[in-house]
Amino acid sequence: MDPPFESVTLSGLLDKILVVGLVYGCTLILRKEAAHRVLAILASLVVAEFSSNEFGLTSTASLLHLLLTSAPIILAVIFQSDIRRALFSFWKRHKAGDSDNPDLSTTVDELAKGLQELAERRIGALIVIVGQMSLDGLAEIGTEIDAKVTSELLTSIFLPYSPIHDGAVIIQREKITSAGCFLPLSQNPDIAKSFGTRHRAALGISEQTDVLVLVVSEETGKISIVHEGKITYDADPAEIRRLSRKAIEGRRAPRVAHVSE
Repeated sequence: MDPPFESVTLSGLLDKILVVGLVYGCTLILRKEAAHRVLAILASLVVAEFSSNEFGLTSTASLLHLLLTSAPIILAVIFQSDIRRALFSFWKRHKAGDSDNPDLSTTVDELAKGLQELAERRIGALIVIVGQMSLDGLAEIGTEIDAKVTSELLTSIFLPYSPIHDGAVIIQREKITSAGCFLPLSQNPDIAKSFGTRHRAALGISEQTDVLVLVVSEETGKISIVHEGKITYDADPAEIRRLSRKAIEGRRAPRVAHVSE
């Protein structure tokens, strides 16, 4: 009968190291604070098994080999709650892309309502929805807010007597993160002369990042969508909602049917 534990070869040792590495990686994902302790234990078992085999301690080597072989099952029992939590988190993120998100729907509704109120009252507004690229260094000054998007808050920010009404509101991941931010103006010489500072700022930031910008004109009460240095003037409300939703939930940069004034 073959011995319970054969001589360790280089390939066999590398194979065990690979298994330990994979187990450690899974542990690191599930519970970071326990990962280093688990790695130390697994490494110790590998060294002990190798040493036992070298010194001819076949019984000890067989026991250690059994422990290493059973490590995935043992860890699955120990970290069962973490595994459930990780799988649930993955499932939740996966489902979020396929089903309706109540919080996101509320954010889009409040944004659309706020834009409509501002447009009806002809109150100028500049709203930037952050995409995948950071605005660090581009959105200067500003007042930190960190609040849910509500039509009341948007309206109060852009009222003429508000101290931060001249700047831009930054929305990121369903929250207003800051307001009163100054954006770089576009240097494009082909911009229509009728566009004021807000539209130029919207074009300027969209030329440098992947943001989606919504602009309310105080002269006409029209709402514009600005993206990738292009502007859709007097945008359709349904299109505003659709593109805003995509931008807020962090999908790929939305494509806009660009129309100039």
